[in-house]
Amino acid sequence: MNGDGMREERKEGREITPAYANYVLGVLFTVYVINFIDRQVLAVFIGPVKEEFGVSDTAMGLLVGFAFALFYTFAGIPIARWADRGNRRSIIAVGLAVWSAMTAVCGLTVSFVQLALARVGVGVGEAAGSPPAHSLISDYFPPEKRATALGIYAWGVYVGSALAYLGGGYLRTYFDWRTAFLCLGIPGLAFALLVRLTVREPPRGYSERGAGPAHETTFRETLRHLLGSRSWTYLVAGSCFLSLTGYGVLMWGYEFFGRIHGMSPVEIGVWMGLIVGLGGSGGTYLGGVLSDRLGGRDPSWYMRLSAIVSLIGIPFAFAFLLAGSSRMSLACFFPYYVLSNMYVPAMFTINQNLAKLRMRATAAAILLFIVNIVGAGMGPFLVGLLNDLYADRYGIEAIRYSLVTLATTGVLGALCFYASSRHLVEDLGRRLTNADRG
Repeated sequence: MNGDGMREERKEGREITPAYANYVLGVLFTVYVINFIDRQVLAVFIGPVKEEFGVSDTAMGLLVGFAFALFYTFAGIPIARWADRGNRRSIIAVGLAVWSAMTAVCGLTVSFVQLALARVGVGVGEAAGSPPAHSLISDYFPPEKRATALGIYAWGVYVGSALAYLGGGYLRTYFDWRTAFLCLGIPGLAFALLVRLTVREPPRGYSERGAGPAHETTFRETLRHLLGSRSWTYLVAGSCFLSLTGYGVLMWGYEFFGRIHGMSPVEIGVWMGLIVGLGGSGGTYLGGVLSDRLGGRDPSWYMRLSAIVSLIGIPFAFAFLLAGSSRMSLACFFPYYVLSNMYVPAMFTINQNLAKLRMRATAAAILLFIVNIVGAGMGPFLVGLLNDLYADRYGIEAIRYSLVTLATTGVLGALCFYASSRHLVEDLGRRLTNADRG
Protein backbone atom coordinates (compact mmCIF):
# COMPACT_ATOMS: atom_id res chain seq x y z
CA MET A 1 0.00 0.00 0.00
CA ASN A 2 1.31 3.49 -0.80
CA GLY A 3 1.98 6.19 1.80
CA ASP A 4 -1.22 8.09 1.13
CA GLY A 5 -3.26 4.92 1.63
CA MET A 6 -1.56 4.20 4.93
CA ARG A 7 -2.12 7.78 6.15
CA GLU A 8 -5.80 7.53 5.21
CA GLU A 9 -6.12 4.25 7.11
CA ARG A 10 -4.48 5.73 10.21
CA LYS A 11 -6.74 8.77 10.08
CA GLU A 12 -9.85 6.60 9.81
CA GLY A 13 -8.50 4.25 12.47
CA ARG A 14 -8.31 7.05 15.08
CA GLU A 15 -11.98 7.83 14.47
CA ILE A 16 -13.21 4.28 15.02
CA THR A 17 -15.39 3.92 18.12
CA PRO A 18 -17.00 0.78 19.59
CA ALA A 19 -20.38 2.05 18.37
CA TYR A 20 -19.07 2.46 14.84
CA ALA A 21 -17.42 -0.97 14.95
CA ASN A 22 -20.81 -2.43 15.87
CA TYR A 23 -22.41 -0.49 13.02
CA VAL A 24 -19.92 -1.98 10.55
CA LEU A 25 -20.61 -5.44 11.95
CA GLY A 26 -24.33 -4.81 11.42
CA VAL A 27 -23.77 -3.72 7.82
CA LEU A 28 -21.57 -6.73 7.05
CA PHE A 29 -24.12 -9.01 8.71
CA THR A 30 -26.84 -7.58 6.46
CA VAL A 31 -24.66 -8.15 3.40
CA TYR A 32 -24.27 -11.77 4.48
CA VAL A 33 -28.05 -12.05 4.93
CA ILE A 34 -28.55 -10.84 1.36
CA ASN A 35 -25.83 -13.26 0.27
CA PHE A 36 -27.71 -16.26 1.67
CA ILE A 37 -31.15 -15.13 0.57
CA ASP A 38 -29.89 -14.98 -3.01
CA ARG A 39 -28.00 -18.25 -2.63
CA GLN A 40 -30.61 -20.24 -0.73
CA VAL A 41 -33.87 -19.35 -2.47
CA LEU A 42 -33.22 -21.95 -5.17
CA ALA A 43 -33.63 -24.67 -2.52
CA VAL A 44 -37.31 -23.71 -2.23
CA PHE A 45 -37.83 -24.16 -5.96
CA ILE A 46 -36.00 -27.45 -6.57
CA GLY A 47 -39.31 -29.17 -7.33
CA PRO A 48 -40.72 -26.59 -9.82
CA VAL A 49 -37.37 -26.12 -11.61
CA LYS A 50 -36.85 -29.89 -11.87
CA GLU A 51 -40.36 -30.32 -13.28
CA GLU A 52 -40.08 -27.45 -15.78
CA PHE A 53 -36.74 -28.51 -17.24
CA GLY A 54 -37.28 -32.29 -16.88
CA VAL A 55 -34.01 -33.05 -15.08
CA SER A 56 -33.03 -35.55 -12.37
CA ASP A 57 -32.24 -35.04 -8.68
CA THR A 58 -28.57 -35.52 -9.57
CA ALA A 59 -28.77 -32.61 -12.02
CA MET A 60 -30.52 -30.47 -9.42
CA GLY A 61 -27.83 -31.42 -6.92
CA LEU A 62 -25.23 -30.12 -9.36
CA LEU A 63 -27.22 -26.92 -9.89
CA VAL A 64 -27.66 -26.08 -6.20
CA GLY A 65 -24.20 -27.41 -5.33
CA PHE A 66 -21.24 -27.40 -7.70
CA ALA A 67 -22.65 -24.90 -10.24
CA PHE A 68 -22.48 -22.33 -7.46
CA ALA A 69 -19.74 -23.61 -5.17
CA LEU A 70 -17.05 -24.41 -7.73
CA PHE A 71 -16.80 -20.90 -9.13
CA TYR A 72 -17.55 -19.32 -5.76
CA THR A 73 -14.54 -21.01 -4.24
CA PHE A 74 -12.12 -20.59 -7.14
CA ALA A 75 -12.97 -16.91 -7.54
CA GLY A 76 -12.55 -16.44 -3.79
CA ILE A 77 -8.76 -16.93 -3.84
CA PRO A 78 -7.78 -14.11 -6.26
CA ILE A 79 -10.42 -11.81 -4.77
CA ALA A 80 -9.04 -12.46 -1.29
CA ARG A 81 -5.51 -11.75 -2.50
CA TRP A 82 -6.84 -8.45 -3.80
CA ALA A 83 -8.53 -7.80 -0.44
CA ASP A 84 -5.25 -8.38 1.45
CA ARG A 85 -3.72 -5.58 -0.63
CA GLY A 86 -6.61 -3.28 -1.51
CA ASN A 87 -9.73 -1.67 -0.10
CA ARG A 88 -11.88 -4.39 1.40
CA ARG A 89 -14.96 -2.18 1.74
CA SER A 90 -15.06 -1.43 -1.98
CA ILE A 91 -14.49 -5.09 -2.90
CA ILE A 92 -17.50 -6.13 -0.82
CA ALA A 93 -19.68 -3.42 -2.41
CA VAL A 94 -18.75 -4.48 -5.95
CA GLY A 95 -19.31 -8.15 -5.16
CA LEU A 96 -22.74 -7.40 -3.68
CA ALA A 97 -23.77 -5.49 -6.81
CA VAL A 98 -22.58 -8.32 -9.08
CA TRP A 99 -24.28 -11.20 -7.26
CA SER A 100 -27.52 -9.22 -6.84
CA ALA A 101 -27.63 -8.49 -10.56
CA MET A 102 -26.94 -12.13 -11.43
CA THR A 103 -29.68 -13.27 -9.04
CA ALA A 104 -32.14 -11.15 -11.01
CA VAL A 105 -30.75 -12.63 -14.25
CA CYS A 106 -31.65 -16.12 -12.93
CA GLY A 107 -35.27 -15.07 -13.23
CA LEU A 108 -34.84 -14.29 -16.92
CA THR A 109 -33.36 -17.64 -17.97
CA VAL A 110 -35.28 -20.00 -20.27
CA SER A 111 -33.18 -23.18 -20.07
CA PHE A 112 -31.42 -25.30 -17.45
CA VAL A 113 -28.01 -24.42 -18.90
CA GLN A 114 -28.76 -20.69 -18.77
CA LEU A 115 -29.88 -21.00 -15.15
CA ALA A 116 -26.68 -22.89 -14.29
CA LEU A 117 -24.57 -20.16 -15.91
CA ALA A 118 -26.46 -17.46 -14.03
CA ARG A 119 -25.80 -19.35 -10.79
CA VAL A 120 -22.11 -19.34 -11.69
CA GLY A 121 -22.35 -15.55 -11.89
CA VAL A 122 -23.98 -15.42 -8.46
CA GLY A 123 -21.15 -17.55 -7.08
CA VAL A 124 -18.43 -15.34 -8.55
CA GLY A 125 -20.04 -12.23 -7.05
CA GLU A 126 -20.54 -13.81 -3.64
CA ALA A 127 -16.85 -14.79 -3.55
CA ALA A 128 -16.19 -11.11 -2.75
CA GLY A 129 -18.28 -11.26 0.42
CA SER A 130 -16.91 -13.25 3.33
CA PRO A 131 -13.08 -13.23 2.96
CA PRO A 132 -12.75 -9.41 3.07
CA ALA A 133 -15.54 -9.25 5.68
CA HIS A 134 -13.66 -11.66 7.97
CA SER A 135 -10.54 -9.54 7.58
CA LEU A 136 -12.43 -6.31 8.35
CA ILE A 137 -14.09 -7.79 11.43
CA SER A 138 -10.72 -9.00 12.70
CA ASP A 139 -9.43 -5.43 12.47
CA TYR A 140 -12.48 -3.93 14.16
CA PHE A 141 -12.67 -6.44 17.06
CA PRO A 142 -9.78 -7.63 19.28
CA PRO A 143 -9.03 -11.35 19.72
CA GLU A 144 -10.95 -11.65 23.00
CA LYS A 145 -14.16 -10.42 21.30
CA ARG A 146 -13.56 -11.85 17.84
CA ALA A 147 -15.41 -15.15 18.15
CA THR A 148 -18.55 -13.34 19.30
CA ALA A 149 -18.29 -10.81 16.47
CA LEU A 150 -17.68 -13.49 13.85
CA GLY A 151 -20.48 -15.55 15.37
CA ILE A 152 -22.88 -12.61 14.94
CA TYR A 153 -21.66 -12.19 11.36
CA ALA A 154 -22.29 -15.90 10.79
CA TRP A 155 -25.94 -15.34 11.71
CA GLY A 156 -26.28 -14.12 8.15
CA VAL A 157 -26.29 -17.74 6.96
CA TYR A 158 -29.29 -18.59 9.08
CA VAL A 159 -31.23 -15.34 8.91
CA GLY A 160 -30.73 -15.21 5.14
CA SER A 161 -31.75 -18.84 4.72
CA ALA A 162 -34.76 -18.31 6.99
CA LEU A 163 -35.95 -15.33 4.98
CA ALA A 164 -35.42 -17.30 1.75
CA TYR A 165 -37.58 -20.14 3.13
CA LEU A 166 -40.27 -17.82 4.48
CA GLY A 167 -40.48 -15.58 1.42
CA GLY A 168 -39.84 -18.43 -0.98
CA GLY A 169 -42.65 -20.53 0.49
CA TYR A 170 -45.08 -17.68 -0.12
CA LEU A 171 -43.76 -16.99 -3.62
CA ARG A 172 -43.87 -20.69 -4.54
CA THR A 173 -47.53 -20.82 -3.52
CA TYR A 174 -48.74 -17.64 -5.24
CA PHE A 175 -46.15 -16.87 -7.94
CA ASP A 176 -43.43 -18.69 -9.89
CA TRP A 177 -39.71 -19.20 -9.34
CA ARG A 178 -38.70 -16.55 -11.88
CA THR A 179 -40.61 -13.87 -9.99
CA ALA A 180 -38.78 -14.85 -6.80
CA PHE A 181 -35.34 -14.32 -8.33
CA LEU A 182 -36.29 -10.97 -9.86
CA CYS A 183 -37.76 -9.71 -6.57
CA LEU A 184 -34.76 -10.81 -4.49
CA GLY A 185 -31.99 -9.59 -6.79
CA ILE A 186 -32.87 -5.91 -7.01
CA PRO A 187 -32.58 -4.73 -3.34
CA GLY A 188 -28.94 -5.77 -3.12
CA LEU A 189 -27.95 -3.22 -5.75
CA ALA A 190 -29.12 -0.36 -3.52
CA PHE A 191 -27.44 -1.81 -0.42
CA ALA A 192 -24.12 -1.99 -2.28
CA LEU A 193 -24.11 1.82 -2.33
CA LEU A 194 -24.63 1.95 1.43
CA VAL A 195 -21.62 -0.28 1.97
CA ARG A 196 -19.44 1.81 -0.32
CA LEU A 197 -20.46 5.13 1.24
CA THR A 198 -20.61 4.35 4.98
CA VAL A 199 -18.08 1.61 5.80
CA ARG A 200 -14.51 2.77 6.48
CA GLU A 201 -11.33 0.85 5.78
CA PRO A 202 -9.38 0.48 9.08
CA PRO A 203 -5.62 -0.04 9.38
CA ARG A 204 -4.45 -3.64 9.19
CA GLY A 205 -4.17 -4.98 12.70
CA TYR A 206 -6.06 -2.03 14.20
CA SER A 207 -7.62 -4.20 16.93
CA GLU A 208 -4.16 -5.50 17.90
CA ARG A 209 -2.39 -2.21 18.57
CA GLY A 210 0.89 -3.85 19.45
CA ALA A 211 1.06 -6.06 16.41
CA GLY A 212 3.36 -3.79 14.47
CA PRO A 213 3.44 -3.18 10.71
CA ALA A 214 2.27 -5.98 8.45
CA HIS A 215 4.19 -6.90 5.32
CA GLU A 216 2.44 -8.34 2.30
CA THR A 217 2.60 -12.09 1.81
CA THR A 218 2.15 -14.32 -1.20
CA PHE A 219 -0.54 -16.95 -1.59
CA ARG A 220 2.12 -19.66 -1.32
CA GLU A 221 3.43 -18.19 1.95
CA THR A 222 -0.10 -18.04 3.36
CA LEU A 223 -0.86 -21.63 2.40
CA ARG A 224 2.47 -22.87 3.74
CA HIS A 225 1.91 -21.00 7.00
CA LEU A 226 -1.56 -22.49 7.51
CA LEU A 227 -0.57 -26.01 6.52
CA GLY A 228 2.27 -25.77 9.02
CA SER A 229 -0.33 -25.74 11.81
CA ARG A 230 -1.65 -29.18 12.65
CA SER A 231 -4.55 -27.57 14.50
CA TRP A 232 -5.55 -25.80 11.27
CA THR A 233 -5.50 -28.96 9.15
CA TYR A 234 -7.68 -30.82 11.67
CA LEU A 235 -9.96 -27.79 11.96
CA VAL A 236 -10.52 -27.74 8.19
CA ALA A 237 -11.06 -31.50 8.01
CA GLY A 238 -13.64 -31.39 10.80
CA SER A 239 -15.42 -28.42 9.25
CA CYS A 240 -15.65 -30.27 5.94
CA PHE A 241 -17.34 -33.27 7.56
CA LEU A 242 -19.84 -31.07 9.42
CA SER A 243 -20.58 -28.93 6.36
CA LEU A 244 -21.46 -31.97 4.23
CA THR A 245 -24.58 -32.56 6.28
CA GLY A 246 -25.14 -28.87 6.98
CA TYR A 247 -25.35 -27.83 3.33
CA GLY A 248 -27.15 -31.03 2.41
CA VAL A 249 -29.92 -30.15 4.86
CA LEU A 250 -29.97 -26.48 3.85
CA MET A 251 -30.48 -27.30 0.18
CA TRP A 252 -32.64 -30.43 0.45
CA GLY A 253 -34.45 -29.93 3.76
CA TYR A 254 -37.35 -28.16 2.05
CA GLU A 255 -37.80 -31.11 -0.33
CA PHE A 256 -37.38 -33.55 2.57
CA PHE A 257 -40.36 -32.18 4.48
CA GLY A 258 -42.45 -31.99 1.30
CA ARG A 259 -41.66 -35.52 0.07
CA ILE A 260 -41.54 -37.37 3.39
CA HIS A 261 -44.11 -35.54 5.50
CA GLY A 262 -46.35 -34.02 2.82
CA MET A 263 -46.20 -30.51 4.26
CA SER A 264 -47.39 -27.56 2.17
CA PRO A 265 -44.91 -25.03 0.72
CA VAL A 266 -45.96 -22.24 3.09
CA GLU A 267 -45.91 -24.59 6.11
CA ILE A 268 -42.42 -25.82 5.24
CA GLY A 269 -41.25 -22.26 4.69
CA VAL A 270 -42.49 -21.14 8.09
CA TRP A 271 -41.00 -24.07 10.02
CA MET A 272 -37.72 -24.18 8.10
CA GLY A 273 -37.44 -20.42 8.44
CA LEU A 274 -37.99 -20.49 12.20
CA ILE A 275 -35.72 -23.45 12.90
CA VAL A 276 -32.88 -22.43 10.59
CA GLY A 277 -33.16 -18.75 11.55
CA LEU A 278 -33.54 -19.11 15.32
CA GLY A 279 -31.68 -22.39 15.76
CA GLY A 280 -28.74 -21.50 13.54
CA SER A 281 -28.40 -17.96 14.92
CA GLY A 282 -28.77 -19.17 18.50
CA GLY A 283 -26.22 -21.90 17.95
CA THR A 284 -23.59 -19.60 16.45
CA TYR A 285 -24.16 -16.93 19.10
CA LEU A 286 -23.93 -19.44 21.92
CA GLY A 287 -20.90 -21.03 20.31
CA GLY A 288 -19.20 -17.64 19.95
CA VAL A 289 -19.87 -16.54 23.53
CA LEU A 290 -18.82 -19.86 25.05
CA SER A 291 -15.74 -20.02 22.82
CA ASP A 292 -14.62 -16.54 23.90
CA ARG A 293 -15.28 -17.34 27.57
CA LEU A 294 -13.66 -20.78 27.69
CA GLY A 295 -11.00 -19.99 25.08
CA GLY A 296 -9.88 -16.93 27.04
CA ARG A 297 -8.73 -19.27 29.80
CA ASP A 298 -7.48 -22.09 27.62
CA PRO A 299 -7.42 -21.65 23.80
CA SER A 300 -7.77 -25.41 23.26
CA TRP A 301 -11.40 -25.05 24.37
CA TYR A 302 -12.26 -23.34 21.09
CA MET A 303 -12.02 -26.70 19.35
CA ARG A 304 -12.74 -28.94 22.33
CA LEU A 305 -16.16 -27.31 22.73
CA SER A 306 -16.79 -27.73 18.99
CA ALA A 307 -16.02 -31.45 19.26
CA ILE A 308 -18.36 -31.98 22.23
CA VAL A 309 -21.41 -30.15 20.86
CA SER A 310 -21.01 -31.65 17.38
CA LEU A 311 -21.00 -35.15 18.83
CA ILE A 312 -24.05 -34.44 21.01
CA GLY A 313 -25.94 -33.20 17.94
CA ILE A 314 -25.65 -36.43 15.92
CA PRO A 315 -28.42 -38.42 17.69
CA PHE A 316 -30.79 -35.49 17.12
CA ALA A 317 -29.89 -35.59 13.42
CA PHE A 318 -30.85 -39.24 13.13
CA ALA A 319 -34.07 -38.65 15.08
CA PHE A 320 -35.04 -35.68 12.89
CA LEU A 321 -34.46 -37.64 9.68
CA LEU A 322 -35.99 -40.96 10.75
CA ALA A 323 -39.01 -39.70 12.71
CA GLY A 324 -42.38 -40.99 11.54
CA SER A 325 -44.28 -37.74 12.03
CA SER A 326 -43.61 -34.18 10.97
CA ARG A 327 -44.02 -32.90 14.55
CA MET A 328 -41.38 -35.25 15.95
CA SER A 329 -39.08 -34.52 13.03
CA LEU A 330 -39.36 -30.75 13.55
CA ALA A 331 -38.95 -31.12 17.32
CA CYS A 332 -35.63 -32.94 16.82
CA PHE A 333 -34.52 -30.70 13.96
CA PHE A 334 -34.31 -27.65 16.24
CA PRO A 335 -31.78 -28.94 18.84
CA TYR A 336 -29.80 -30.61 16.08
CA TYR A 337 -29.52 -27.33 14.22
CA VAL A 338 -28.48 -25.42 17.33
CA LEU A 339 -25.77 -27.91 18.25
CA SER A 340 -24.48 -28.56 14.73
CA ASN A 341 -23.74 -24.87 14.14
CA MET A 342 -22.01 -23.99 17.40
CA TYR A 343 -18.62 -24.80 15.86
CA VAL A 344 -18.86 -22.05 13.23
CA PRO A 345 -17.53 -19.09 15.30
CA ALA A 346 -14.57 -21.14 16.51
CA MET A 347 -13.82 -22.23 12.94
CA PHE A 348 -13.70 -18.64 11.70
CA THR A 349 -11.90 -17.29 14.76
CA ILE A 350 -9.11 -19.85 14.90
CA ASN A 351 -8.57 -19.46 11.17
CA GLN A 352 -8.11 -15.69 11.66
CA ASN A 353 -6.04 -16.03 14.82
CA LEU A 354 -3.60 -18.45 13.20
CA ALA A 355 -3.14 -16.19 10.16
CA LYS A 356 -0.79 -13.22 10.01
CA LEU A 357 -2.23 -9.74 9.50
CA ARG A 358 -1.77 -9.50 5.72
CA MET A 359 -2.92 -13.09 5.31
CA ARG A 360 -6.35 -12.81 6.86
CA ALA A 361 -8.57 -12.33 3.82
CA THR A 362 -6.60 -14.99 1.93
CA ALA A 363 -6.76 -17.33 4.94
CA ALA A 364 -10.54 -16.87 5.03
CA ALA A 365 -10.74 -17.59 1.30
CA ILE A 366 -8.62 -20.75 1.63
CA LEU A 367 -10.82 -22.01 4.46
CA LEU A 368 -14.02 -21.19 2.56
CA PHE A 369 -12.55 -22.66 -0.64
CA ILE A 370 -12.04 -26.06 0.97
CA VAL A 371 -15.16 -26.12 3.14
CA ASN A 372 -17.45 -24.88 0.38
CA ILE A 373 -16.12 -27.25 -2.26
CA VAL A 374 -16.83 -30.13 0.11
CA GLY A 375 -19.93 -28.76 1.86
CA ALA A 376 -21.75 -26.38 -0.50
CA GLY A 377 -20.60 -28.28 -3.58
CA MET A 378 -20.36 -31.95 -2.65
CA GLY A 379 -23.08 -31.99 0.04
CA PRO A 380 -26.12 -31.07 -2.13
CA PHE A 381 -24.73 -33.06 -5.06
CA LEU A 382 -24.31 -36.23 -2.97
CA VAL A 383 -27.87 -35.94 -1.68
CA GLY A 384 -29.21 -35.65 -5.23
CA LEU A 385 -27.02 -38.51 -6.45
CA LEU A 386 -27.98 -40.77 -3.54
CA ASN A 387 -31.65 -39.90 -4.08
CA ASP A 388 -31.43 -41.35 -7.59
CA LEU A 389 -29.34 -44.35 -6.46
CA TYR A 390 -31.68 -45.17 -3.57
CA ALA A 391 -34.88 -44.54 -5.55
CA ASP A 392 -35.38 -48.14 -6.72
CA ARG A 393 -35.15 -49.46 -3.17
CA TYR A 394 -36.77 -46.71 -1.12
CA GLY A 395 -38.91 -44.81 -3.60
CA ILE A 396 -39.96 -41.36 -2.40
CA GLU A 397 -38.24 -42.01 0.96
CA ALA A 398 -34.83 -42.12 -0.72
CA ILE A 399 -34.12 -38.54 0.39
CA ARG A 400 -34.48 -39.63 4.03
CA TYR A 401 -31.66 -42.17 3.74
CA SER A 402 -29.51 -39.92 1.59
CA LEU A 403 -29.44 -37.35 4.39
CA VAL A 404 -28.88 -40.04 7.04
CA THR A 405 -25.83 -41.22 5.08
CA LEU A 406 -24.35 -37.73 5.19
CA ALA A 407 -25.21 -37.26 8.88
CA THR A 408 -22.87 -40.12 9.87
CA THR A 409 -19.87 -37.99 8.85
CA GLY A 410 -20.50 -35.82 11.92
CA VAL A 411 -18.66 -38.38 14.05
CA LEU A 412 -15.52 -37.89 11.97
CA GLY A 413 -15.93 -34.12 12.23
CA ALA A 414 -16.07 -34.25 16.03
CA LEU A 415 -12.94 -36.42 16.17
CA CYS A 416 -11.06 -33.97 13.93
CA PHE A 417 -12.07 -31.03 16.15
CA TYR A 418 -10.76 -32.86 19.20
CA ALA A 419 -7.47 -33.57 17.40
CA SER A 420 -7.25 -29.85 16.52
CA SER A 421 -7.65 -28.88 20.19
CA ARG A 422 -4.60 -30.95 21.13
CA HIS A 423 -2.28 -28.83 18.96
CA LEU A 424 -3.97 -25.43 19.11
CA VAL A 425 -2.09 -23.82 22.01
CA GLU A 426 1.28 -24.72 20.49
CA ASP A 427 0.31 -23.43 17.04
CA LEU A 428 -1.08 -20.13 18.39
CA GLY A 429 2.10 -19.62 20.40
CA ARG A 430 4.20 -20.13 17.27
CA ARG A 431 2.08 -17.59 15.38
CA LEU A 432 2.55 -14.95 18.10
CA THR A 433 6.31 -15.42 18.35
CA ASN A 434 7.00 -15.04 14.62
CA ALA A 435 9.49 -12.24 14.24
CA ASP A 436 7.72 -10.22 11.53
CA ARG A 437 4.24 -10.65 13.11
CA GLY A 438 2.76 -9.68 9.75
